[in-house]
Amino acid sequence: MSNNTKSLLVQGYEVVIGFETHTQLTTQSKLFSRAPTGFGAEPNTLASAVDFALPGALPVMNKGAVQRAIEFGLAVNAHIAESSVFARKNYFYPDLPKGYQISQFEIPVVQGGVVEFFLEGEKKSVRLVRAHLEEDAGKSLHEDFIGQSGIDLNRAGTPLLEIVTEPDMRSTAEAVAYAKELHKIVTWIGICDGNMQEGSFRCDANVSVRKPGEPLGTRREIKNLNSFKFMQQAMDYEVRWQIEQIEDGHAIQQATVLFDPDTGETRSMRSKEDAADYRYFPDPDLPPLVIGREWVEKTRSEMSELPRVMAARFVTDYGLSDYDAGQLTQSKATAAYFEAVADASQQPKLASNWVMGELSRRLNAEEKSIEASSVSAAQLAALIGRIADGTISNNAARQVFDALWSGEGQDVDALIDAKGLKQMSDTGELETIIDGVLAANAKNVEEVRAGNAKAFNALVGQAMKATKGKANPAQVNELLKKKLG
Repeated sequence: MSNNTKSLLVQGYEVVIGFETHTQLTTQSKLFSRAPTGFGAEPNTLASAVDFALPGALPVMNKGAVQRAIEFGLAVNAHIAESSVFARKNYFYPDLPKGYQISQFEIPVVQGGVVEFFLEGEKKSVRLVRAHLEEDAGKSLHEDFIGQSGIDLNRAGTPLLEIVTEPDMRSTAEAVAYAKELHKIVTWIGICDGNMQEGSFRCDANVSVRKPGEPLGTRREIKNLNSFKFMQQAMDYEVRWQIEQIEDGHAIQQATVLFDPDTGETRSMRSKEDAADYRYFPDPDLPPLVIGREWVEKTRSEMSELPRVMAARFVTDYGLSDYDAGQLTQSKATAAYFEAVADASQQPKLASNWVMGELSRRLNAEEKSIEASSVSAAQLAALIGRIADGTISNNAARQVFDALWSGEGQDVDALIDAKGLKQMSDTGELETIIDGVLAANAKNVEEVRAGNAKAFNALVGQAMKATKGKANPAQVNELLKKKLG
């Protein structure tokens, strides 16, 4: 069972979701041959004798693929098996020339592990069963041929790491959040480019429903979800469909289904196979994969700081909340930008607020990555420094940020001077203005002394108006309180 604190009921039913995710590894060559990996090449130009399954062609293990499997295992706190076994997964498909796929079954290379993330401010965790190495199949082409299909084996033999979860997710939103976190991990450590449109990161969702407290329901597997938007739509539709079927008195049949983005519906493709249908047996052409502990420890020592480790450091070093630290470690680039701003300004909380707030809003509106930000980390740090030392107010800072973003100027101080945005620093001048405000608002003064907080706020507003917004609000508050006793 999941260790999450609560489940979301849909029409009185509990949703149960598990994921199988195929991540294409970033090796230059295939899992068992020297043929190059690549996308978009002419059909059958990136395939070798091994990929074509020509007689006598034997598989040879790609060490780089094993390296990436180890890195993933370490990233999710999994056990890396000292010895794992490759198996033949037997089934017929036109783009599978051997008649079987080389995969791992009983003893996978990565065992266990956990993926943690936040959903609406609540920490969630999804347990992993395993992650195993396997080769991809080829591709059937239907569009360019009338009355027949073509076979492209460029993809055949491409190394995949299939990541399988326990059925721990209890809502479609939680499942999408898990997929996004997993996508972040594999791209952060560099084992997958994460390109969903090209099929480098594709998810299969096992969806079932049950009444709370009942045994797990019969699952249906939605295949090849290659966008987070479609993932959400497909699972939402599937949940509604299963509930309607059960309410109408029908039993759910285990099946593999496809999602049609045009209709927003899932449709059954075939009855779902179980392990027995594939007649797994150890591949006689491949010895067990043996991974020494020294290889694992060397990999651990060379890996860059992981997002969960960096997030924990942000909490400790910068005093951020778990949620803020999680948001700022969504990508390496975002984390690096935040650290540069926080360190230069010595104002980590302000840096966090501006990166997650104003900066993110602008980037999202213009569909830019943080690497393409119109405001550099050094500029934002300088701006935050001027807020912290009282030179400008938050409202004035937004005006400066606008000018920086639009290219009106590059220097923060020059923009502050040019726009006349400096806060009043002359206490004597401010006292004179406040005396005038008090004299002109005798009624409010009486109400404040009678304990009316709203009347005090009105006086603050009048003082800010009299200074054309240039006074430091904290200083105005302090002087008013002093003068009102």
